[in-house]
Amino acid sequence: MNYYVIQVQTQGEESFMKLADEQLADADVKLSWPRRALTIRRAGRLRETLAPLFPGYVFLEAEEVTIDVYWALRRTPGFYRFLESNTDIRPLEREERQLVMHFLSFGEIVRKSQVVFDANSRIQVVGGPLEGLEGLIVKVDKRKGRAKVRLDLYSNSFLVDLGFDILSVEKTADRKVRSSEE
Repeated sequence: MNYYVIQVQTQGEESFMKLADEQLADADVKLSWPRRALTIRRAGRLRETLAPLFPGYVFLEAEEVTIDVYWALRRTPGFYRFLESNTDIRPLEREERQLVMHFLSFGEIVRKSQVVFDANSRIQVVGGPLEGLEGLIVKVDKRKGRAKVRLDLYSNSFLVDLGFDILSVEKTADRKVRSSEE
């Protein structure tokens, strides 16, 4: 199965998905809109929110984009274009498809990963959506419990925050020695 990327109105992904599902009821295709769960602190309170993993983009799973599917999507309010372009509709390449499938394997909503930090404060992912993506992590914010990850689609890079829970912090003998000397 191939994955195609559709650019839609940012913050209009949900309404586009509902309308497009109605338009494509008879077609053998599936639309996906991966989202991520984040914990946000506002006014001293923590709350769970959902945010798109790729803002402004929806994924179409199909063998090919037929004329009927193309026009059904094109007529749907909020549709901008297929990527690479409407005249050059190409499925995701192998690496990009694996990345999208990796996130979709956790369901439409990507929850937090479980991590530990080694003695040098390097992140080690134990489980969850960040597993296997350690090399793509650009920045880690322990206080917020987020890792900034660089994701690539069609030669465009996206920086995305993904949440994590810290299971434990490993300490070395060197740190214990320094703390006992103080």
